[in-house]
Amino acid sequence: MPSKALNVNSKRSIYNQPTHIKLINRIGEQFRKAGYNKPDLNTDRLIKHAKKKTGLQNFGDTSFRDGLQILTTELNEQAQLSQIGRIAAYYNLLDYLCVRLQLMDFRSRTPEVPLQQIKRPIFITGLPRTGTTILYELIAQDSSVRSPSSWEVTKPIPPPRKISYANDTRIQSVERMLALAEELSPGFRAIHTIGAKLPQECVYILASHFISEQYGYMYNIPKYRSWALNQDMTASYRWHANFLQHLQLNYGAAPWVLKAPAHLAYLKYLVTQYPDAAIVWTHRRPLEAISSFSSLLSTLQSGFSDTVNPVTIGEHEARHFSKIVNTGMSDRDALSHHQIFDVSFSSLCSDPISVIRRLYEYFEMQLSQEAENRMHEYLTQHPRHLHGEHTYSPAYFGLDEILEGELYPEYLACFDRYLH
Repeated sequence: MPSKALNVNSKRSIYNQPTHIKLINRIGEQFRKAGYNKPDLNTDRLIKHAKKKTGLQNFGDTSFRDGLQILTTELNEQAQLSQIGRIAAYYNLLDYLCVRLQLMDFRSRTPEVPLQQIKRPIFITGLPRTGTTILYELIAQDSSVRSPSSWEVTKPIPPPRKISYANDTRIQSVERMLALAEELSPGFRAIHTIGAKLPQECVYILASHFISEQYGYMYNIPKYRSWALNQDMTASYRWHANFLQHLQLNYGAAPWVLKAPAHLAYLKYLVTQYPDAAIVWTHRRPLEAISSFSSLLSTLQSGFSDTVNPVTIGEHEARHFSKIVNTGMSDRDALSHHQIFDVSFSSLCSDPISVIRRLYEYFEMQLSQEAENRMHEYLTQHPRHLHGEHTYSPAYFGLDEILEGELYPEYLACFDRYLH
């Protein structure tokens, strides 16, 4: 398989960081050597801080603590966080604890929230870097469906209103916050588009139950990620549904379109929570998908750690997602044939609108001319390399066809026609 020339790597990302960030990290390293390691990533103290900050006490289902405890342990022992990384991790966890408290408080005071019905949601999943994002963003252009935007997932209180949705005052503050991702990890936008108004992945919703791949994307925490793959996710997907009910309250009901590669690992829990869910599974050769994703992670994680090993990342992601794919293949056998629609990455790249037409027809949805026109317009305004070309080499991450064949034999055999 032909590889692409390397352009993005962790060292370059670190070296391109602003001087003030590098200075903070150097100072933090000196403090750590002196035995001073702050802020303190401790579960009980984070929970205490969240309660004090919000003035609230009720987190709801307390099973979230298991994930938070393992997460903080791994962040302390494994992640090799820089000083900026430690600060970011602390406030990342604190924000999600506060969101959880605020959502539970609003839900307890608003009896209409639990009455919201989530009908036939569509979930886009598949290996990362297989076209899930562009497919998600295009379908989100259809006004007859609903996708959660980054700003409302980040700041969900109060629930968004349809009349003011496009101009909500929270949009600008979230846009400024997202701009920090490029400052911390230069080159990230060339790999993965981000924006306050863009549809957000479900990992950010699941993050406030603290079993979420989002944390594994940002930080080097392999034990946490392995632990998460073996958890009963019933409570996590119940939290996911609660979050959607909240966002839907003042906006109005519309079919949800959602996305996360991690859903592949939990299809049986997903369809237990959403029995009428429609699943879209995107496909690409694992070698190319994992190489691209390893490049993304190397760039992103370099914003939070000065010790990023591309080969270690590549091997871990290849093995990690082979488990996810195998679980997804096993779980899909129990689903209705008409519940899953398969899509090839190559078809998405060559003619995404035709793919969407077939998808709508398959799930008996109506694609209006207005929606299709908006999708065409979005493609024109958001070309593939809008923020720079993303180039990478499988070899740089220690990946090759031999390892691909060892880890993904069943997937390669079963979905061969979608991989070319």
